[in-house]
Amino acid sequence: MTTPTTPLTCFSLNVSDHIAHLVLNKPDAMNTMHPTFWRELDAVLTQLHQDGDARALVISSTGKHFSAGMALDTFAGAIQMDDQSPEGRAAIFDMLGDMQATFTKLETLRIPVIAAIQGGCIGGAVDMVSACCIRYATPQTFFCIQEINIGMVADVGTLQRLPKLIPLAVVKELAYTGRRLGADRALQCGLVNAIFDTPEAMLDAALACAAEIAAKPPVAIWGTKQAIHYARDHSVDDALKQMGWLQGMIWSNRHVMESVVAMKSKRAGEFPPLQTLKRFSEIG
Repeated sequence: MTTPTTPLTCFSLNVSDHIAHLVLNKPDAMNTMHPTFWRELDAVLTQLHQDGDARALVISSTGKHFSAGMALDTFAGAIQMDDQSPEGRAAIFDMLGDMQATFTKLETLRIPVIAAIQGGCIGGAVDMVSACCIRYATPQTFFCIQEINIGMVADVGTLQRLPKLIPLAVVKELAYTGRRLGADRALQCGLVNAIFDTPEAMLDAALACAAEIAAKPPVAIWGTKQAIHYARDHSVDDALKQMGWLQGMIWSNRHVMESVVAMKSKRAGEFPPLQTLKRFSEIG
């Protein structure tokens, strides 16, 4: 079982049966995002990526809303946005790049990520879930690109990832107006995979999906995620070439035979985990 290397205050993390479950646990603050949130999320994702034990990640939340996005008091306190000099504006660029990199870790994580979203998914939370692989919702779920309502441009991934998930005209409508996108329309647009009657039913479905993923060969899941993301951003011809290189790299007769025998025997397959990763600087 994986445990955080440092205590978490904005989240709880459990890894069991190769399924990681990360829970936003500040409902009184509507699970808003502040520097501690970012540090802890970055640390958890880095650890899960390196460990290789978890084969799927479920992200859920507590309280009425999934997350109300960036904590507004952060701009007045913890983060000072200096727009009075070129040096200050350059620092904004670098700070945003650092924040963007944390949500990008959801996209580049070696395992699939499933978001179980109840209530409001607002501002930075849209940035966050748009980097996930699968999104489940409840009837009360809504999405809002809140940034335009407070006089700024969404800047941590929403405008870059949503156009690859839903129709461009819908993205423009939401981004220009700050309107809410309800669960039903989000399902019609393809932003969410399914809607469940209650948060409990939604979380059960998310964990069940994660268990189904975790039963597959981890390296094949890794390869599938790599291929899908590459195909999204490249031509068909380039993606087909990448697929050939990728399949040649990870093909395993043993994994295929074990999958077939397990299926016929109606038992769980047995597959090796992804290797634990070490930074080059930590070796030796």
